[in-house]
Amino acid sequence: MKIFVCEFVTGGGLYREPLPASLAQEGGLMLEALLSDLAELSGIELLTTRDSRLPPLNSRVTVISVTPEQNVEEVWAACLKQSDAFWPVAPESGGILAQLSDLAIAENKILLNSGPSAVRLAASKLATNIKLADAGLLIVPTFLAKEWQSAGEGPWVAKPDDGIGCEDSRVFHASDAMLAWLAMGDRWQSHVVQPLVTGTPASISMLSRNGNAILLSCNRQLIEMLDDRFHYHGSLLNGMQEYWSDFDVIAQVVAKAMPELAGYAGVDVLVAEGQIFVLEVNPRLTTSYAGLHRAMGSNPARLVVDLIYNGDFRPPPVIERNIVEVRLNE
Repeated sequence: MKIFVCEFVTGGGLYREPLPASLAQEGGLMLEALLSDLAELSGIELLTTRDSRLPPLNSRVTVISVTPEQNVEEVWAACLKQSDAFWPVAPESGGILAQLSDLAIAENKILLNSGPSAVRLAASKLATNIKLADAGLLIVPTFLAKEWQSAGEGPWVAKPDDGIGCEDSRVFHASDAMLAWLAMGDRWQSHVVQPLVTGTPASISMLSRNGNAILLSCNRQLIEMLDDRFHYHGSLLNGMQEYWSDFDVIAQVVAKAMPELAGYAGVDVLVAEGQIFVLEVNPRLTTSYAGLHRAMGSNPARLVVDLIYNGDFRPPPVIERNIVEVRLNE
């Protein structure tokens, strides 16, 4: 089986734009871990694309270089046509991941990731929170910025409804300051508002298929707030393993609420005074994947291929709970 692995940032998604070092590092960590895991599987041939500004990959994989003179969408389409399966690693924001998923389905290729409907749902923090609240999970109250009305004292968090990570998110202690910021760049239409809940940021790494889930690791996110902005520095896999049972329950509920989730997914949560708030669902590889093989003591890509290609939804005999740090450059 020939698998086309497309990591958006390093694979040419920004080929005619500046390539931020931080995004290239984060994407590169996920890509190299995934290619390494897939290379261990027998009968697998690997194909990927590479932004020509980046150094060569040290992997057993066919690499197609992407230059500004090319059309990256045509390059990706050509790679997909000559492959049997497609594993996209891309942001769900801006419809990017959903469009890539649609392309795989249109070409009748095996999609080693969640289906488009799950991706489109997860792209909206508000829609995801409504879905998960209906399923009985604890969520942070979320309001469209254009509908938000101040209720009590702050602080509040304003963030894009369709956005990933910490991008364009701010904490405000006064409603007037937040209202002024939201008015800039027409954030009224694009952002949501939440009360700031203080606690320990964490994430769940899980596998999902047809409403069922397998918990792979319980992670502490390395996030700090400086000048009322959130900064993501990486993840400590199994740094929250004392919450394994609680996180497993959350994974199962998320899978049932979003049955088109398939393969690997990450769920961001916040542990605060004995309560666990679910913040968002990432229907794709997350940065934590870079350390997952070591953390669980087995190959997570093998599990994904088995559950989607072979229909074999079984955890490995033992899922280890090793603590592994994945840290991004400061």
